[in-house]
Amino acid sequence: MKRVFVTVGSTSFDELITRVSAEESLHIFRSLGYSQLTLQIGRGAVVPEPFSADSFTLDVYRYKDSLREDLERADLVISHAGAGSCLETLEKGKPLVVVINEKLMNNHQLELAKQLHKEGHLFYCTCSTLPGLLQSMDLSTLKCYPPGQPEKFSAFLDKVVGLQK
Repeated sequence: MKRVFVTVGSTSFDELITRVSAEESLHIFRSLGYSQLTLQIGRGAVVPEPFSADSFTLDVYRYKDSLREDLERADLVISHAGAGSCLETLEKGKPLVVVINEKLMNNHQLELAKQLHKEGHLFYCTCSTLPGLLQSMDLSTLKCYPPGQPEKFSAFLDKVVGLQK
């Protein structure tokens, strides 16, 4: 059973939740062989209706103490661009698609995603380009993120956010 896990962390990202739960996206997930979609929706106002039908299941929740179990069970993770979510997913060695929230002004998140994409660790897109990316991306081209280097990651974050030149 192939699973997709979508996480927005502690924030809300209604546009992403709307996009991944839309009929078009569900159709794409099915065509790629996924049979379960789990949405972690945080503070979001958009709350899709969970369902289980046609050998496809949609689960929805706001928060859990830990996302570890959902991350470990996932075959694909679609995440907001929060550094914590990205790092946790990459350290678990999971294929990751980061979706940039264009409504956020501080787009150091975009810089982070771009850099990690350049290094071959993830794919990134916006809500509008997500369906196309899901259909065109080749997960086998992703490189494993070297685990256990949080200091390297935080130094990189500092650089991206411009705390040190």
